[in-house]
Amino acid sequence: MSPTYSVTGRQRRLFVPAPTEPVPPAPPLPDPPIYRELMRAWADRGRTLPGRHDPEWVRLAAPPRGRGDFSASRDPRGDGR
Repeated sequence: MSPTYSVTGRQRRLFVPAPTEPVPPAPPLPDPPIYRELMRAWADRGRTLPGRHDPEWVRLAAPPRGRGDFSASRDPRGDGR
């Protein structure tokens, strides 16, 4: 198969100097107003918010520590369930 471009001639090299100082990261953009209002409504209702610490999720996702971690009662024997 033949190449679709010419490989003859001199190739140009472009020198790009490295910055002398680290480039600071761009500041985060604010959320659009519709999302800020949605987050405010969720927070007012006590719901979990994206990017925020959620103690209930931490508690639920933690590995079990023993038999006393669950609040459901055991089924009594012979009750037909």
